[in-house]
Amino acid sequence: MKVITSIEEMQTISKSIKRDGKTIGFVPTMGYLHEGHLSLVRASKKDCDITVVSIFVNPIQFGPKEDLSKYPRDFERDKNMLEKEGVDYIFYPKVQEMYHSDFSSTIIVEGVTKNLCGASRPGHFRGVTTVVGKLFNIVMPDKAYFGEKDFQQLVTIKKMVRDLNFPVEIVGMPIVREDDGLAMSSRNSYLSEEERKSALCLYKSILLAKDMIKSGIKDVKLIIKGIEELVNNTPNTRIDYIKICDPETLEYIEEGDIDGKKLLALAVFVGSTRLIDNVILEG
Repeated sequence: MKVITSIEEMQTISKSIKRDGKTIGFVPTMGYLHEGHLSLVRASKKDCDITVVSIFVNPIQFGPKEDLSKYPRDFERDKNMLEKEGVDYIFYPKVQEMYHSDFSSTIIVEGVTKNLCGASRPGHFRGVTTVVGKLFNIVMPDKAYFGEKDFQQLVTIKKMVRDLNFPVEIVGMPIVREDDGLAMSSRNSYLSEEERKSALCLYKSILLAKDMIKSGIKDVKLIIKGIEELVNNTPNTRIDYIKICDPETLEYIEEGDIDGKKLLALAVFVGSTRLIDNVILEG
């Protein structure tokens, strides 16, 4: 496994791999890896000849009051984990390598970014799409792997790739959970012992919604009300959003019954840590 820090070197390597007729699988990450990331790596290893993982905490997707400075970082730990998985290359650039001092070009995907986290974190998805677009141009992957926990991100990247004709296949992978159901996230490391217990309200909300539908309660307002009560009765929590949406357009569904496949998406602050989760509900 080789660690690459230069854009030019990464592009040269990718061009060489392509010339040899080999396929490149790519897993973009912000590091502090967990089993969710490793599931993406394993899918890439299975599908492609060469696997590249990027580790880059992208400053332009964080808002002014968000956790950029305290976002967990441990490159040696990540490197050891990726070496064990048989990754071929880690792309590990510095901020000044990715964004020169007068950087001013961005990619904006409209429509699917306006709701959910796009409403709560203005500018976030512009930062995500810009860095992912740059990484695609640097790594030149045939396939790129993203987790479904960040469902809106996955929908947004798919739309960007389709709209702008990036020659890459986007592969969405299922959410990986802890034994008790909490969706794996690098931000879980922020939680105190007490907060960790409270964080289970996200997964409990998903189970509640499924149970309600199974018992014949399909009314969107009643399901959201039930989840709101569950979260509000959990200590250390504050709701950012609880929404049911169309899984393709991410437009909110605010009344009526759940009919067909719909996305339940929630974001909850547990202490000062913002956690997200989602599930496809079927009515």
